[in-house]
Amino acid sequence: DGGVRHVDGVLVAVRWLRDHGFATVFVPAADAAEAALVGDIEVIPSPDLASVIAHISGDASIAPQPLTEPSLPSSAGIELDLSEVHGQEEAKRALELAAAGGHHVLMSGPPGAGKTMLARCLAGILPPLALDEALEVAQIRSLLGELPAHTPLDWVRPFRAPHHGVSMAGLIGGGAGLAQPGEISRAHNGVLFVDELAEFQASVLQALRQPLEAGRITITRSGGSVAFPARFTLVAATNPCPCGWAGDGRRACRCTPALMDAYRRKLSGPLLDRIDLKVNVRRVPPTLLANEPVGERSAIVRERVITARARQLDRQGCLNAFLKPARLRRQAALEPAPRRTLERWAEQQGLSARGFHRAWRVARTAADLDGSDPIAEHHVLEALGYRLHDAAA
Repeated sequence: DGGVRHVDGVLVAVRWLRDHGFATVFVPAADAAEAALVGDIEVIPSPDLASVIAHISGDASIAPQPLTEPSLPSSAGIELDLSEVHGQEEAKRALELAAAGGHHVLMSGPPGAGKTMLARCLAGILPPLALDEALEVAQIRSLLGELPAHTPLDWVRPFRAPHHGVSMAGLIGGGAGLAQPGEISRAHNGVLFVDELAEFQASVLQALRQPLEAGRITITRSGGSVAFPARFTLVAATNPCPCGWAGDGRRACRCTPALMDAYRRKLSGPLLDRIDLKVNVRRVPPTLLANEPVGERSAIVRERVITARARQLDRQGCLNAFLKPARLRRQAALEPAPRRTLERWAEQQGLSARGFHRAWRVARTAADLDGSDPIAEHHVLEALGYRLHDAAA
């Protein structure tokens, strides 16, 4: 009957057309509200081909789709609050640094220590998505055919938690036919929570190295390549050993040295080198669990995170985690004392160049959370403490 039917990926296509100078675009009527989110391009909702022809020939006119900007919700729908977590101050601080600077985190601890709860609390201390970020997230959902018609823009940062049995294509992207975004792209501008890190296939973990460094993933096929955005904050969690009880103090570890070595080899050095903050999460004593938690609410921590992020964006236009070494030297110059401390510890502990720069970036974030322009020695020592943590022990 000549009807124009819904298609996936309209938001991506219309944004590309606008960026390449097109002033008007005809889209299926069912996708017009989605297309109009792009802005600065006239969107004509097209119910059928006859209406399109009549509009072009001047015999009739289709009113352009108006852009109705959604209002920012008063609540981000936070499920878990940091104030509900007993103790774990070191891990909470690591999450605050991660949220403020875009850094990656690895938590190690026995079953029941609270690693999953802590990871899910990270969403509550992150600021809502900015408009450009929300559009980027919406584009990925549009490609996947998952963009809700009634609320195409979501201000809540994505939180993805793939199972350790996920395939390479499921995590990185790909699949049969046209390559589709994977979990790392679904987590773009949000959080990727990788629980039971050592249970993932080694090849799948190795594939994380490119997006952790570049913030995007390129999938190459015989017919060409496609790139998807994949700038996320990684929160990984692992048990310290196969049985989970190494170093627990209340339960004995049953693992042999050979089992421990094999377990640790699953976590490659190059992958761990890309993780900025490593922290051990201990089980909370039952005497504390019976008491009311006394920690800060997520809303208070989130305000500090928002302020620290604003400092970074005003100073350099990006979060500290994304500073290349040349810009890091300019934007986060170290005074003599903290510089000597960083250099001395890097030499003693054998930090790689990547590890050296990542510790430096975390120190810059610690200073931003303190509202400090110079990076003090205690900021460097805090960053090194998380960097040199043996989170597999």
